Amino acid sequence: MAQQRQSQREQLTTFLRANPIVRAYELRKVGIASQTIKRAVNDGEIIRISRGLYQRADTDVDSQQALAEAAKLVPKGVIAMVSALAFHGLTDQMPRKIWVAINTKDWAPAPAYPPIRIVEFRDKYMQHGIEYHRISGVDVPIFSVQKTLADIFRNSKLVDRSIAVEGLRAALEQRKATPSTIAEAAIGGGAWRIMRPYLEALTANG
Repeated sequence: MAQQRQSQREQLTTFLRANPIVRAYELRKVGIASQTIKRAVNDGEIIRISRGLYQRADTDVDSQQALAEAAKLVPKGVIAMVSALAFHGLTDQMPRKIWVAINTKDWAPAPAYPPIRIVEFRDKYMQHGIEYHRISGVDVPIFSVQKTLADIFRNSKLVDRSIAVEGLRAALEQRKATPSTIAEAAIGGGAWRIMRPYLEALTANG
């Protein structure tokens, strides 16, 4: 039995080297028992972040780690709206909750931590503009700059227009997207009618 426990602990250590943030079911899937996870927590090898979510104790805390945690908790979701805007460096707004878009058909979890704000998108708005960024060992799906701008302009009831315009201006000034790709995403994302006057005004002297 001692040999079996040791083997599982070694397996756990190896798995955590490649995956600093893990869900309990991922560990059980590779044959690590709940009791082994519990002992690792008691021994300080891993930290329980929230129910069913664990982090390697010696992991450097990334300022964007909450995005990785949210991605683990909402596996079918995509970091969106103001959280995506902040990730891309296009707003000074730091949302208190992490905005995660999910398909209207998908289940929306409500974890205590990290605080998550779910926004439901129709299928056609979930299929495009997804990028994957490596954060704390997790490939986090985040909507692109152009897609995020289209989403924010389209959902004016959820996000103040001033934040949308700020993000659009920053994207142009920082050259993180061209006017043509922004316009293309806005047309495809149902936001062109709303965004057009702002984009034209900001590029009038370009």
